[in-house]
Amino acid sequence: MKTLRTISKVVLIGATLAGFAGCADMTPKQRNTAIGAGAGALGGAVLTDGSALGTLGGAAVGGVVGNVVTKDRR
Repeated sequence: MKTLRTISKVVLIGATLAGFAGCADMTPKQRNTAIGAGAGALGGAVLTDGSALGTLGGAAVGGVVGNVVTKDRR
């Protein structure tokens, strides 16, 4: 069972990194929001031992932080 969990985490990390390739035409604010959500999801999953609620919560918090930290270019 631990092997399945480890494989799942590696696949999640790989999918997240592959998704970053699609960030080339995003604004800095959109890109940092997506990166924050991915990092938050990963952190939430690790901290809560793979709990779905922890993963979603981490993604939400990471996305908000990535959005708020990035300044608007106006």
